[in-house]
Amino acid sequence: MAKKIYIADDDPNIRKLIQGFLVKEGYEVEAFENGDKLLARFKEQESHLVILDVMMPGRDGFMICEDIRRISPVPIIMVTARDTDTDFVLGIQLGSDDYITKPFSPMTLTMKVRAIFRRIELDKGPSLSTELSYGDIMIHPDQKMVKVAGESVDLAPNEYALLKYLVKNQDRAISREELLDKVWGYTTAVETRVTDDTLKRLRKKIADSEVIVETVWGFGFRLNKRQDHD
Repeated sequence: MAKKIYIADDDPNIRKLIQGFLVKEGYEVEAFENGDKLLARFKEQESHLVILDVMMPGRDGFMICEDIRRISPVPIIMVTARDTDTDFVLGIQLGSDDYITKPFSPMTLTMKVRAIFRRIELDKGPSLSTELSYGDIMIHPDQKMVKVAGESVDLAPNEYALLKYLVKNQDRAISREELLDKVWGYTTAVETRVTDDTLKRLRKKIADSEVIVETVWGFGFRLNKRQDHD
């Protein structure tokens, strides 16, 4: 069955362009002129992915993203005409999975959509029944559950995928480029801030753990254990 994607953008030309490309890729697409209409439809029937323009009449894409994230872990891609770090960080903090700036190539957006669905399919693989652990962090892939010192931690999909990859590769440092390739599915250098900002959110959520995500300067990240943890 075709994956269902919802798009919200107040520009009819952008809506038609995105919808046309994604339909050609085999996706079922519904487009809305504002985020509130998309949200109302999402509450009736959830889609497999959401694409939200940031600047729209009424409530903006950030607010709609926040509302959706309260009720669903569905992947969300934010689209904006403003290429500012503030917008980017806010989108990631609110739980979006990716971010793209106008003007953009429809193929770039399609690539991001494919990468998200590929990551989801990989998570459904046969290794799902194998628990992963490092220090006091336990990952139950079959339930997509993460526990720190026995307590459940609520992670967004990209945070979960990132932590799982780090734990799977706990014996080595991992470059930003590798994380982009293996977790997000692309390796464009300018997108490394996706990794950095997702790591910031992940670090906050596992702040009580004995495990820390260390930065390997000029390279990437690795897991380690706090020396002063009780």
